[in-house]
Amino acid sequence: MNHKCVKVVSLLVAVSLIFAGFAAVGFAEEHNKLKAGFIYVGPVGDYGYSKGHDVGREYVEEIFPWLETFYVENVAPSDVESTIDQFVNNRDADVIFTTSFGHMNPTISAAKKYQNTIFFHCSGYKRAKNVGTYFSGLYQTYYLSGLMAGALTKTDKLGYVGAFPTPEVKRHINAFAIGIHEANPDATLHVRWLNAWVDPSGAKEATQALLEEGVDGFAFTEDTPTVLQTAQENDAFSFSHYNPMYRFAEDAAVSGQISNWGVIYADILYKVYYGVYTNENLEGVDYWWLLKEGAAELGAKRGMPINPKYVDELKSKTVEDPILGKISVYDLIMKRMEQMKADRVTFDPFVGPMKDRQGIQRLKDGEWATHDELWQIQWAYPNVKGPWPDEPKE
Repeated sequence: MNHKCVKVVSLLVAVSLIFAGFAAVGFAEEHNKLKAGFIYVGPVGDYGYSKGHDVGREYVEEIFPWLETFYVENVAPSDVESTIDQFVNNRDADVIFTTSFGHMNPTISAAKKYQNTIFFHCSGYKRAKNVGTYFSGLYQTYYLSGLMAGALTKTDKLGYVGAFPTPEVKRHINAFAIGIHEANPDATLHVRWLNAWVDPSGAKEATQALLEEGVDGFAFTEDTPTVLQTAQENDAFSFSHYNPMYRFAEDAAVSGQISNWGVIYADILYKVYYGVYTNENLEGVDYWWLLKEGAAELGAKRGMPINPKYVDELKSKTVEDPILGKISVYDLIMKRMEQMKADRVTFDPFVGPMKDRQGIQRLKDGEWATHDELWQIQWAYPNVKGPWPDEPKE
């Protein structure tokens, strides 16, 4: 976790102390240690999603002396409830985090059984009095990566290797496509689906197939650096996903999407410890944290928003923005990031007028997509090519 995130957490802790009034009765007065269990859908060595969550777990265990954590990896939805049984009955877990969309229903079911336990589910939408939800949104950084991709492509063909066609992944793809179009209206984005979160062999095959179609730049949602490495082997470029992946392909890694889960975990666990959150008041708690909150970060690696290898080329490419006028793609990226990080956010990729690839109006002129619209998104942006499961027809 970088120093910027530590500052954000410090501010949040200070704010929560004010609201708690220094007098809330919680775990701070009842226990020596707060015990938190984490349930991961994949392996912590996947370099992607589950690894990112585990980095967050390690971070909060380091900064909070009153916290004890433990985890189980590779937990399929069918095994979530039995894992929770073990956490509650054998590990005395006070708080349990379930980290995959497929974990949602088992989490709700287990929460009914263990009503004295606090649960937080990542990427879902179902809550209860002892179940809150949270998410580190990456669509803003995907948009910024799309600006880079549109400027850097020589073939006007870009590729996306997607895991499952969930609204989350479709939101990522559309945001990437919006950025591509803004920098290069002639470029198209070609999608291949893996139907797996971790599938290095499938990711390699999909990347190679897209390369054969003329694609020269990639983004992906798959929890290994395979797409990035395959791109480098073929003189293409790519953007990493969830974690810094620069070290796996220093020539091909332009930038990427980094989740700072530790910022969210710190805020949640602090508020549990000091009694702000209890097993009776979580039904309205939904974290939707983005660049502004420090939960998302743009970078090939931490502290490197853009690989220096590509900076000059991005500075040499210009676009005509209706408000900013003629501006280099590099400067536009920095301006957009500043606008999305501001206390009062003044830009979002999903602002109308916007139609989908079937010509259906999705956002009116000046209309911003709501949280719920983004959370449930199924339609595809016009420059997206390829299969799109559950695409709405009207």
